[in-house]
Parts: sequence; C-alpha cells; structure tokens
Amino acid sequence: MDKIYIVGYMGAGKTTAAKRLANRLGWEVADTDALFEEKYRISIDDFFHKYDEPLYRKLESQVLKETESLENTVISTGGGTACYFDNMDWMNRHGLTVFMRISEKAVIDRLLHAKRKRPLSTGKTEAELTEFVQQHYTSRLPFYEQARITVKSEDLDLENLIKLIENEKDK
Repeated sequence: MDKIYIVGYMGAGKTTAAKRLANRLGWEVADTDALFEEKYRISIDDFFHKYDEPLYRKLESQVLKETESLENTVISTGGGTACYFDNMDWMNRHGLTVFMRISEKAVIDRLLHAKRKRPLSTGKTEAELTEFVQQHYTSRLPFYEQARITVKSEDLDLENLIKLIENEKDK
C-alpha cells in the first residue's frame, strides 16, 4: 500500500491532515484540487462559474485516476471527489482511504471564516449555509463512510491515525 487517500467534507482539514501525515511518514503529498488547477490552468471557483458541475466532476475523476502512478504519497481529495462515479471504490482499490469526520457545526464555522471561498458555499447567508450543510453533508456521508479508516477531524490525533494505518497494512 503506497497511497493514502484523505476524503471528507469541505472544511474538514483534509489538506492540512495530508501534509502532516505525509511529513510524519516521510512521504510525498498531493492534493487533487491543486492537481486539477495545475492541469487545467483555472481555479476551481472560476471553473464552476465558467462551466458546470457535471463537467467538473468528470474531469476531477480523471485527475483522481491519474494519481494511480504515485508512490508513497498521501493524497488529499476534494470534498465531492468520493461522491461521484466509482471514485470511492477506485480509491479503496488503489490505496488506503481515511475519512476525516467533522461535525456540521465545525464545518459551518470554518466555512463562514474561511479565507478561501468554496464554489458550493459562496454567497450564502449563515442560515442558508447551515441548511445547505445539513442536507449536503448528510447526502455525502454514505460515500465517505466507505473509507477503511475514520478519524475525528476537529482534534486530529496523528499518532492514533498512524497506528490505524499500520493496523490496516497488517491485514
């Protein structure tokens, strides 16, 4: 097992966790959002404004599958990556998946105070954002819960995560 895919909802801390984990393991780190923006030379936010979400999801899935050639890499995925096409099944076949579980309250707080705007949450009032997150996150949970490991995002215990990863490798 030479790849670890970090999945979870927007604002869960996937990118930060991937960097910390990769550093601790002595592995490389990759981010599918950054890979998408580099490949297509457009920010995801601009892509959503210029094109549509179905096209984004198709191209995002292709970018994900291009990570197959990576070795000893922790890969942070976009919040919706696990929820489209066969992406979650594919990640489970090609690496170890880790779900960063976060509470709805923490998501809302992080999105309201985020420096980086996210296409699916932009322009919403706090009440609209709360309603959106409650419905949207709930609809995505069945995909995230297919991950082989689930950890709490808010107070990520990196040492515990490493033990869980080692246990999975021993199976």
